[in-house]
Amino acid sequence: MADKLEDLFQIGVITRVHGVHGEVKVFPMTDDVRRFKKLKKTLIETKDGLVEAECVSARFSKQFVILKFSGYDSIESIEKYCRCPILVTRSDAIQPGKDEYFIADLIGLRAIDETAGISGIITDVIQTGANDVYEIKLDDGRDLLLPAIKDCILAVDIDKGTMKIHVLDGLLEDE
Repeated sequence: MADKLEDLFQIGVITRVHGVHGEVKVFPMTDDVRRFKKLKKTLIETKDGLVEAECVSARFSKQFVILKFSGYDSIESIEKYCRCPILVTRSDAIQPGKDEYFIADLIGLRAIDETAGISGIITDVIQTGANDVYEIKLDDGRDLLLPAIKDCILAVDIDKGTMKIHVLDGLLEDE
């Protein structure tokens, strides 16, 4: 079991029961829905805590994934998990590629533009479709929305907790 919330990643939400044999319809919340085909160990987050569940099958239906968990063979046994998030541990998550990071690892990093003398803390990552945007609370109290593009993100060091950035002209209004 994971020790910290940062070691758990939400990959979907159970929306409702599907059929009469304990399958559920899941809205995926992951960049790669094919990951559900390889999914085995999961955690279902309930109001009473985490429940371990082993996924035995996955298939796709429109924008949803139909999952079957071991030991849940009826509507009655699985319906209590409707509207519950499905999580995986960091070790079971699909590992990010080169220059990709888990959002949980980016939030809280100190963003530093040494040239402009600007620094702050990344407070959120907004996924826009084209590219992510980092919301940074600057040390002087201003907010900065910085696109996650190579011109702006120069280096990331998760271990040191820093991100070297370049704020392009026009991204930050002077007060």
